[in-house]
Amino acid sequence: MNALLLRNPNLKLESTVMELVKDPQGRGSLTPCMMFRKSGGTALGGLFLMVAFWFPLIMFTASVAFGDDIVLGRVVPKSEQVARSEIDHSSWDRLLKTHVDSRGFVAYQSWKSSETELVALDTYINDLSRARIAPTDDKAVQLAFWINAYNAVTVRGILREYPTTSIRNHTAKLWGYNIWKNLKLQVDGRQFSLDDMEHQVLRKLGEPRIHFAVVCASIGCPRLLNEAYRPMQIDEQLTRNAVDFFANPIKFSSDVKRKKLSLSPLLDWYKEDFGKDQTSRLDRLRSFMPIAAQSLAVDPRVTVRYLDYDWGLNDQKATSPGSR
Repeated sequence: MNALLLRNPNLKLESTVMELVKDPQGRGSLTPCMMFRKSGGTALGGLFLMVAFWFPLIMFTASVAFGDDIVLGRVVPKSEQVARSEIDHSSWDRLLKTHVDSRGFVAYQSWKSSETELVALDTYINDLSRARIAPTDDKAVQLAFWINAYNAVTVRGILREYPTTSIRNHTAKLWGYNIWKNLKLQVDGRQFSLDDMEHQVLRKLGEPRIHFAVVCASIGCPRLLNEAYRPMQIDEQLTRNAVDFFANPIKFSSDVKRKKLSLSPLLDWYKEDFGKDQTSRLDRLRSFMPIAAQSLAVDPRVTVRYLDYDWGLNDQKATSPGSR
């Protein structure tokens, strides 16, 4: 701010505003923005007085608007780092088989009550920090690593807050802690938030089926697969979870008579990942749909609507088999 004012003394500080920046899911954060107006020439003393007045307020506002980061994992010296293909996901696999059912619902209450199991999760997350990030890594290795990382960090973040009814209770828009932005994983000298993992890493790998694998701890999400993703199995695992997603009536339904498809809003939020237009997107998704809906997906007369998203926590304690 000082540099801007000094470069153009004809700008006069008018006000400070907070701009809410939202993504397609309605998640957002406040960004301090300064508004200036032209002035016929501001006295230097008055300029510095205004700076002295506004700067502490702006800094305070920014500190409130952005919650404190919580960093999981550990700083690992380069000499101790290993290739991502060498990270062992078997402990995460065991935790998932123990605490997640076939519907993808998590036994958060019993998991949190077990110090041993919390330590086991933290140990796995610490192990993720040993990974050395190389852009030349095999795509399957990258996918398995980051999907497992995203899901493990999300589960740990929910366990930290539990009991809770929704991840949205911990996604502050105006100020304070936002789990998607402030909960981070330390890997190879960098800190990756959940948003970073999803939008800056996974989506850029060009595999849209990640949207049927990364789980934001909500009923509207794809199920949390109760096994770790593995490089050698990831293609089959992604397809299996995509098929499960379209078999779930709260995420997909079809009406052949009315030529109507009802889709999860996930497929609206991330539609560009599946194709450039509705025809190409439905064609790409068709193979995951129930047989009865597959012909409808390529019918040029089909209409599409988007279902409501259920942000309720994917908690075994709060749900029953009939709730999905």
